[in-house]
Amino acid sequence: MFQNSDIAKLIIRLSLGIMMLFHGVEKIIHGIGGVKHLTTSAGLPEFLAYGVYIGEVVVPIFIILGLYARVASVVLALNMTMAIFLAYGNSLFELNKYGAPVFELPFFYFILSVVVFLLGSGRYAVNAK
Repeated sequence: MFQNSDIAKLIIRLSLGIMMLFHGVEKIIHGIGGVKHLTTSAGLPEFLAYGVYIGEVVVPIFIILGLYARVASVVLALNMTMAIFLAYGNSLFELNKYGAPVFELPFFYFILSVVVFLLGSGRYAVNAK
């Protein structure tokens, strides 16, 4: 009948994709001025900031659908790596007021991306095997 591992993969994919998509929608509504500032402050070309739309809108949709989820999860992991270093690079060892690392949320998304890459999309996906 149902395999628990396939349901778990679906839950992980949906959680990661939906929560990341909220970040992407926020950037569609309010723009990416902050991302542009972080990118140029790091000495990178401004056009790289537009990659956030791929990493936080397109890729989450692929992960939700289970469409090339492993490839999409690698792109998201790279997006989160850039987010961590651009936004928190100078404060990687600082803690927030709750005692957690300041980069806790993007790091959590990074770890979930790695998990999706390692596990695959499972049976309940557009291109399930």
